Amino acid sequence: MEVPPASFISLVVSLATSAVAHLGFMPDPVSGKTVQHLEMARHDIDLLGILREKTAGNLEAEEERLLEEILSDLRLKFVRIREERGSSSHGEGGGDA
Repeated sequence: MEVPPASFISLVVSLATSAVAHLGFMPDPVSGKTVQHLEMARHDIDLLGILREKTAGNLEAEEERLLEEILSDLRLKFVRIREERGSSSHGEGGGDA
């Protein structure tokens, strides 16, 4: 497998992929199990938010658009999962409560 060149976009995609996995949308590559770790997902999303704040005005249009879209999508997914967990019994699905 060819490793893509290091870039801002690859950093954003890497953090986003981690968040998606922690939200429970991807199985763990080692165990093959899908588990939610919402606090880790929140951490990944917060890191992307910090990147947005610290790079404001310094990004190319494509980088800014991608970061905004990914951040918006991840935040929406996170909120929906938290709302679903609030309406169901605690402790279901493993991971963080």
